[in-house]
Amino acid sequence: MNVTVIGAGNLGLAMAAHLSKCGNTVTLWNRSRKTIEKLMKTRTIHCQGVIEGPVKIGQVTDDIKEAVKDPDVILITTPANSHRYLAEIIGKNIRKETIIVLNPGRTFGALEFQQVYSDYNKEYKQTIAETQTTIHVCRKINDDMVNIIALKLDVLISTFDHNQNEAIISKLPECIRQYLAPAKSMVETSIGNVGMILHCAPLLLNAGWTENQKKIYKYYYDGITPTVGRLIEKIDNERVSVSRKLGYEVESARDWMKRTYNIEGQTLYECIQNNDAYKTIDAPNTLEHRYIFEDIPHGLVALESVGKKLGLDMKNTSLIIDLASSLMEVDFRKIGRNLKDVLREKNSRDVRALF
Repeated sequence: MNVTVIGAGNLGLAMAAHLSKCGNTVTLWNRSRKTIEKLMKTRTIHCQGVIEGPVKIGQVTDDIKEAVKDPDVILITTPANSHRYLAEIIGKNIRKETIIVLNPGRTFGALEFQQVYSDYNKEYKQTIAETQTTIHVCRKINDDMVNIIALKLDVLISTFDHNQNEAIISKLPECIRQYLAPAKSMVETSIGNVGMILHCAPLLLNAGWTENQKKIYKYYYDGITPTVGRLIEKIDNERVSVSRKLGYEVESARDWMKRTYNIEGQTLYECIQNNDAYKTIDAPNTLEHRYIFEDIPHGLVALESVGKKLGLDMKNTSLIIDLASSLMEVDFRKIGRNLKDVLREKNSRDVRALF
């Protein structure tokens, strides 16, 4: 299968290597040529962890026209803050219909992508889907090396018509199908976004430790204490309440972790402590990180806007957005995915109409 992987970050390297090792013809595209200069010469990704050794890939390029020339599938692995840009440049350059999957979409990623893409390309209709989270637990070691720590089970995927979800999975590369599960609705992938629960509050509440250049702490094991765990469960409860108001039930972050990693725990904190896949994950050494600049504007902001529109109390979610905006001196609500943008697709005042 011809697969184009968009983005050469943590997930992009892991995805490209995994698919290539399984016999797919992979084109890896990255916006910054500097990041992929070495890979363009060697076309080899060095892996450690659950996938080991050097893996040769078909093509590495910074030319989007080349990248979207003839893909059977496009897998987008970049942070959510690049989705609008990617929808535009893919829309301007693609000349065939295919499947585009956001890995993950974060909150309302597929909706935003479809809106922007359709502004630039109405001739070639794309099947756009999003996953709830990433398949790979991974960390990029350098420009051509990635540590693939674990592979998650039953990662939910959805397009706008949930009846197509099983068919979409069947059209994806065989080696990743086993890790995917069809969602009942895009509510499960968008409001089911657990990254915004696990990433934002812990990093903000460990700001001093994060900016201490003399020590590195383990993000999940050290940074999420029982107290921090209780707060993020309160935020998670607000997320689950939003899904119920929309007519669907999403898993709590605790239940998601128990299912995905096959672990036990009475609380989210206990599940995190029991998760072997998290043992080696270091915390970021800066607050200028995707845990803030992706997961706040493209996760919590969208969640808060929908929750408030539905008349729900979103005080804990709002607290974290306010804290991030104050600490980073950025108006995350202004730059984030807001309800006005989301509702543009259906020209409706009722967010329930989206689902």
